[in-house]
Amino acid sequence: MRQRLALHPLLLACSLLGLLAVTGCASGPTIRSNVDPAADFSGFRTFAFLTPLSTDRAGYQSLISQQLVTSAERELVARGLQRVDANPDLLVNFSADLDQRLRVTQSPGFHGSRFNHHRRGFYSTWPMYQQTEIRQYTKGTLGIDVIDAARRQLVWEGFALGRVTQRTVDNIGPVLDAAVVDIFRDFPLPPKK
Repeated sequence: MRQRLALHPLLLACSLLGLLAVTGCASGPTIRSNVDPAADFSGFRTFAFLTPLSTDRAGYQSLISQQLVTSAERELVARGLQRVDANPDLLVNFSADLDQRLRVTQSPGFHGSRFNHHRRGFYSTWPMYQQTEIRQYTKGTLGIDVIDAARRQLVWEGFALGRVTQRTVDNIGPVLDAAVVDIFRDFPLPPKK
């Protein structure tokens, strides 16, 4: 019985440390990218945006598309590429997806200790049980595709994955801009000085 009581504070401490580690990592989106190893990015000089963009609505450009075009154009121009209307070397497209998810966590719980006169001393009647918590959240994915226009082949793609909160939705322009900046950090052409 004493062994169980000694383990109880240790399990509680480990649970709290795990919770702090998880919340500490939830500060920004996860960025991923893939590149075609055969693509020679030094030969690309111009770019344009695919028409219609995947983030557009039927027949018109969405506000999200407008923000993404502005942010991506700034990043590509900073890397020495020029936007053109005809015969670009590269085509750029975007994708955005929201996915409802459930997060199920289990942590050890306890009912507490009490003094028992019959058994002399403190003891816990139910030393441990699993406490289950279910939370619903929205996961967002923003993707940027860069296509070799001549070959009609994807040469680079970057993604930002993260939780979408009401605060994110209320401040969507700056959030999208920051995500585009983060995604382009992995682009094969670095910004020009």
